[in-house]
Amino acid sequence: MTQALLVINAGSSSIKFALYTVAGGAPTPCYRGQADGLGASIGSLQIKDDQGKRLLHEELPESDGHDEALDRALSWLEERLEGHDLIGAGHRVVHGGPEFSHPVRITDDILERLDGFCELAPLHQPHNLRAIHAVARVRPHLPQVACFDTAVHRQQPRVAQRFALPRQYENKGVLRYGFHGLSYEYIASVLPDHDRQAAEGRTIVAHLGNGASMCALHGGQSVASTMGFTALDGLPMGQRCGNIDPGVILYLLQNEGMNAAEIEDLLYRRSGLLGLSGISADMRQLLESDRREAAEAVEYYVYRAVREVGSLTAALGGLDALVFTAGIGENAAPVRAAICEQLGWLGITLDREANAHNAGRITTTDSRIPAYIIPTNEELMIARHTLRTLDPA
Repeated sequence: MTQALLVINAGSSSIKFALYTVAGGAPTPCYRGQADGLGASIGSLQIKDDQGKRLLHEELPESDGHDEALDRALSWLEERLEGHDLIGAGHRVVHGGPEFSHPVRITDDILERLDGFCELAPLHQPHNLRAIHAVARVRPHLPQVACFDTAVHRQQPRVAQRFALPRQYENKGVLRYGFHGLSYEYIASVLPDHDRQAAEGRTIVAHLGNGASMCALHGGQSVASTMGFTALDGLPMGQRCGNIDPGVILYLLQNEGMNAAEIEDLLYRRSGLLGLSGISADMRQLLESDRREAAEAVEYYVYRAVREVGSLTAALGGLDALVFTAGIGENAAPVRAAICEQLGWLGITLDREANAHNAGRITTTDSRIPAYIIPTNEELMIARHTLRTLDPA
């Protein structure tokens, strides 16, 4: 009987999922789907095959939440998996805290410990854990594995993980954790297919999407990242502010009369591209807009990206390649062009035509530093981790 794996990436009102079959020890995509609008409005459930053909599209009642959507999706999948054995579910869990540096099989004790990290990733962690509970309710005997976005960064040098605070806070877990680790792991795994020298050397990966960060890889290992204690730090994002002087927080508390909840809402949901432009958190809309505020938001986004590349290059002691990935990184040619052109001093020479067509390599053949577009695949990384965790042999 052929084995199958379920991969789940849950948000507050949506669930992305994929089903992989396992043959010869390697996961192969079979179906992928998404449930949207859960619990808040009339939702929808879509499932496609690995070629992108839509196989199911149905409305979900307004009352349906994560449990009902997962149960419906699993029932549909199981009806089509005759001769397959569903052996487990792998979940993206954003925060693994100071202790989880590898994927783990989920137990009640593990869940309780992961719940303690919700305040460090309030936009993601509670919903990641909600999906785990939902699967446990609808398929109580199905093994589940947590795969962490922070895990890959736990190998960074200690100096890269610390803050200049009294040690008592470090001992309580106040560290630079970094995120998007599953994306960076995937890019590191396929980079040798694009540039073996860069894979063995010094590469900066720019994961640019609604959430955005960069990671410095040396020999495929994370040595520094732009995100820190939470997923607020570093680059500006769709709705998150990115790097900010802590004094601004004190000012908001002391002079604007804001409380912690109001500041959290400001920094996580009303800042970034949305706050700068006053128009949208979506880079596509900003690039299409002729308003000055939209252009200024894009300009700031590029400016901060260029500064972070400089910082990470210093951490690496040089640079052998730059990789763009995720929604903006893979599709927004004007953003990539602006970043590369401002990095000309570093030895990056943009090939404008290649960049305009989202080619694999977007720099000229004589560019001292090559730049690539490599689509990320966090779901496949989760499937690989889940398979190894359930069958370590």
